Parts: sequence; C-alpha cells; structure tokens
Amino acid sequence: MKRKTYRRPSWDEYFLEMASLVAKRATCLRRRVGAVIVKDKRILATGYNGVPSGLKHCLDVGCIRKKLKIPSGERHELCRALHAEQNALIQASLYGVSLKGSILYATNQPCVICAKMLINAGIKEIVAGSGYPDTMAKDFLKEAKIKLRRV
Repeated sequence: MKRKTYRRPSWDEYFLEMASLVAKRATCLRRRVGAVIVKDKRILATGYNGVPSGLKHCLDVGCIRKKLKIPSGERHELCRALHAEQNALIQASLYGVSLKGSILYATNQPCVICAKMLINAGIKEIVAGSGYPDTMAKDFLKEAKIKLRRV
C-alpha cells in the first residue's frame, strides 16, 4: 500500500496563512490586511484593518480615501480604519499581553506609523507576505535592528 506524501507547512507559511485568514475579517474597501503576533510559536494577538469598535464600517459608509483620491501609502490619518498591526497591538494591550521579543506575521509590510508602534512594542522580527509603498518604514525598521523578511 502506497502512502500519500504530506508536506507540513513551515512555521512562516503557517502563520502567514493565519494572517491571510484574519485578513478576511477586514472591512476596508481598498486593501484587506491581516496580522498575527507570535512568540515561541504561539499566537499572542491578531488584527485586521477596520474601523474602531462601534463605528460604522467603510463597507457601509464608503471609503474616505477613495473619495479624496488619496494614493496608497499616503495620509494615513485620513481613514476611518485602523491598520491590522495597530489592531493586533491594541488587542494585546487590552488583555495585558507583552509582545516584547515576538514576531509579527502580516499579509503586507507595515507602514511607517505601524513600524514605529511595532518598534516601541518590542517586536523583534516582521515577516510579510507582500510589500507596501513606504520606504521610510523599512528605513526605521532597519535602524531599530528589526529584521524584515518577505516570504
């Protein structure tokens, strides 16, 4: 009897797939992003891009950024939503979970605002599925000695 070969995903593949699953909850009309924060191969927090709790979703009221024709990677403050990384950081904070020394898995490279928050949260590494048009974020992460990998 011949056995089927089964290939287990690597840890990077596994947690990036989790981030992709989390991204399916996103309420942004322009980009669906998911983030998973992991330490010692255990999930500490997750987040997706969407509006703060209790506010109307962009799915319901439309996209301010689209209406104002704001390009991706610019004027982050003109948006109803929080980024996936921000939501993951906030969830950890709500439940008293330290993220020092953890790894962020995200469907996209963080923007500069998220990069600054991740630096201060003690994230040691970022694994991203896709890029993002923000070279300043990469520069800050490099200066902070946070490893950024694209998988």
